[in-house]
This record gives sequence, C-alpha cells and structure tokens, in this order.
Amino acid sequence: MSTVLPGAPSLQLRVPTDEDALAWHRAFDDPEVMKFFGGVPEEISLYEELTARQRRFDAELGYCLWTVLGEDGEVAGFAGAQPWPRDFGPVGEIEIGWRLARSAWGRGYATAAARLTLERLRAAGVERVVAVIDVANERSIAVARRLGMERAETFSTSRPGQEAVCYRLTLTDEARAQA
Repeated sequence: MSTVLPGAPSLQLRVPTDEDALAWHRAFDDPEVMKFFGGVPEEISLYEELTARQRRFDAELGYCLWTVLGEDGEVAGFAGAQPWPRDFGPVGEIEIGWRLARSAWGRGYATAAARLTLERLRAAGVERVVAVIDVANERSIAVARRLGMERAETFSTSRPGQEAVCYRLTLTDEARAQA
C-alpha cells in the first residue's frame, strides 16, 4: 500500500516476509543505525524471530512493524506498531516505532511511514500510542514531535546508563475525552 499523503515520499508498508529478516539484517548492519540500540548489529536469528512475530501481530491485531519499501522498491527498514515488549517503561501500551537503513535517512521516510502507521492504527481502533526514544536520539525525537506526540516521562532502560523518553499520542476522540 503506497502513501498518499501530500508532500510525502512515495513508499510502501508491507507485512514482513521471511526474506525481510535478511533485508533488515543488512539494512541495520551499521553501528550508526544501531547507535541507540546497543551499538552492535544483531544476529540474523533475531530478525528471523522479529519478522515472524510481526506476521503474527498483523494477523492477530491488524498492525505490526511493517517493512518499509522506499521509492526504488528496496527495503529501507521497518515502521509500525506493536505491544510494548519490555517489563519496564510503558507496560501494556502500544508502541509506534521506526528504524531505517542509513541510506534512507533524511528522505522523509520515517515521518511518512509513521503517519501511515497512525492512519492504520486509527482504522484498527487503537486509542493511543507511545514512542520510546533514547534521550540522545534527536532524529527520532523530531519525528515524534512532527507526529504531534507529547513528551510524557523519562525512565532508565535495561541498558546501563541509557535513559529513554516516552512520547504519547491519543488517536481517538473517545480516548481524548477520557484523558
């Protein structure tokens, strides 16, 4: 499905395939891309598990971390949403997130993919989302702000010395009225 947002780059989000595990591994095999995720590229087995889990989420929930295909049709990374997977931070919340290959940086893909994700989440009836971002990750913080997300709380992560900030966004009128 292509974006139709005015002024946004043309990209597609698709449910990850088995082959996307290798494509994600290649796209993220860069210390700069992984700077806020431990700094070290992950093993291929992590992406095999991750893509399988995302297919399950899409089937069960109607959303997941989708594969982002850039204007050239090549895998640029992922963007989407999933239940917050950790035992610290916003437990029980739906997290929106994105990670792109360095070659896809600065092209508007993260914001465009995140906006398309928000549209899909609203259609799926999700009431609110969070984005958990390393406090030093200025690029991702800028994307969260462009989405209209508001800074909520800061907390320590499972990585020693790493702090993250949680941004929140209410998606439905009913949830806004309850807030």
